[in-house]
Amino acid sequence: VQLVESGGGLVQPGGSLRLSCVASGFTFSRYHMSWYRQAPGKERELVATITSAGGSTNYADFVKGRFTISRDNTKNTMYLQMNSLKPEDTAVYYCNVVRLRAYWGQGTQVTVSS
Repeated sequence: VQLVESGGGLVQPGGSLRLSCVASGFTFSRYHMSWYRQAPGKERELVATITSAGGSTNYADFVKGRFTISRDNTKNTMYLQMNSLKPEDTAVYYCNVVRLRAYWGQGTQVTVSS
């Protein structure tokens, strides 16, 4: 199993970013996928989850209405569209799948600062 995140960077408050997670080594379309994040000095927290076919999504309260999780099973890729970014969204964002055990990508840094 390999998960590779990209798309992070430095953005001003109120800005947008789109994260991508390319998956390989398993049948992507059969598994629910999630985005997590970890800010410095804090525990890793769940941001959003999407079901295997993409028909259902769930979000943490702190991103509802601002972030959108999606996937393209033809490309083995999951996305996180992040709008109206706030300084408190600054964190390393990780892609996650649970397949017998949890797998994680290397993470992509998102920094929201003026």
